[in-house]
Amino acid sequence: MDVNYDVCIVGAGPGGALLGYLLAKNGINVIVLERNENMDKEFRGEHLNHLGENVLKKYQLFDQVKQLGVLPMEGIEYWQNGRILRTVTPAPDERHVGIHVPQKHLLSVLLKESLQFSAYRLLTGTRATELMLSDGKVKGVKAKRKNGEEIMIHSSIVIGSDGRHSTIRKLAKIPFEKIEHDYDLLWAKFPAPQNWQPVIRQGLVNDHQLALFTQTNSYIQVGWNIDKGAFAEIRKQPVETYIEKLIQAFPDLQQSVLKYIQSWQDFILLNVQSCRCQTWVKDGLVLMGDAAHTMSPTGAFGLNSALIDAETLYPTIVKALAANDTSAACLNEFERYRRTDIESLQLEQQKMEASYREQFVSA
Repeated sequence: MDVNYDVCIVGAGPGGALLGYLLAKNGINVIVLERNENMDKEFRGEHLNHLGENVLKKYQLFDQVKQLGVLPMEGIEYWQNGRILRTVTPAPDERHVGIHVPQKHLLSVLLKESLQFSAYRLLTGTRATELMLSDGKVKGVKAKRKNGEEIMIHSSIVIGSDGRHSTIRKLAKIPFEKIEHDYDLLWAKFPAPQNWQPVIRQGLVNDHQLALFTQTNSYIQVGWNIDKGAFAEIRKQPVETYIEKLIQAFPDLQQSVLKYIQSWQDFILLNVQSCRCQTWVKDGLVLMGDAAHTMSPTGAFGLNSALIDAETLYPTIVKALAANDTSAACLNEFERYRRTDIESLQLEQQKMEASYREQFVSA
């Protein structure tokens, strides 16, 4: 297959999917590649803050996502010794402290809205394998489908929105600086007890953060910080040792935890990392979202940053195509607008991680 598009987006996560929608709505021929065959994949970070919510509302997308199911958080509770130490509630002019949005709901709305435009095409089960170059300028992508079919996609601009382990970043040989974090994260998920309130709970166990995130459809997601690289040793211990600590922190979870967490197989390990790329652009190419600036889980900024990236990037792309100028100098407008905010957020994440224990020092 040999095809031509104005823009090729690699990665159909929230940022890439929103960008594809905005470009197609603007009449720009865009193809989106997604290596997974299904769009209902699960994500770990699914919380919208007010900035992300406002982006979706601006383009009349939020109400459609809401119809599929979202859950506003009524507050943040800090627990110590099995009891609430303090509670953070929404500011007087706000209605929540975050919204749980299953990303399969968000992606399905973005896909449905995008497919109404003839300028839009989505290829799932397709992975980028090579950048196509002409005189050092990116001119498209070579890709391979799950059935082995090879595709040559000629495009004026290639967008790498393919996450923290970005293939496009690697193919473009864009250097990046790793930002060190002293923890990894264990995720677990199980049904919530009856009458569970839509809140975020924060605890401190063995001097490590333990967080509970209420989700739609009456689920609880556990995020448990552990020392960096420690999981191989931890899983040699009986899982019951850690289950007891979880129950001690949140006693009302005892029945659910004992029923649904039976072994270390019920946890998923996230190797926490963040990074800062030397540049987000090359001639004919742009990185966005985690591909450009990997975020840690702290503060749930990743999803919201990706949505804001898409909103910020699309007018830059429109302008570049209209001027027939897809040079790095032109595309760099996006990076100039966003880089300072992103680096401030990454610094805020580090400060939040360093000061987390202070939240549990009672008067």
